[in-house]
Amino acid sequence: MAVNKKNEFPDAEAEAAGFAKLLSHPARIAILQALAARQTCICGELVEVLPLSQSTVSQHLKELREGGLISGQTEGVKSCYCIN
Repeated sequence: MAVNKKNEFPDAEAEAAGFAKLLSHPARIAILQALAARQTCICGELVEVLPLSQSTVSQHLKELREGGLISGQTEGVKSCYCIN
């Protein structure tokens, strides 16, 4: 049985590892670059500039939002996202 040694590291190192995991996918880096270039962005616009489906973009946005790198606000049927 494997031993989980994740809890043996200080909080700062665990936080840095979580941040690195968020940036470990090229799609999430592309999303952050697009948001930085526009100040704010609507999810549909991201689908137009990225070679990904709406559902894939939404999943990556969810990961970034839960990780605290972006924030999102729903306006009607659209969601606007910006970098924190």
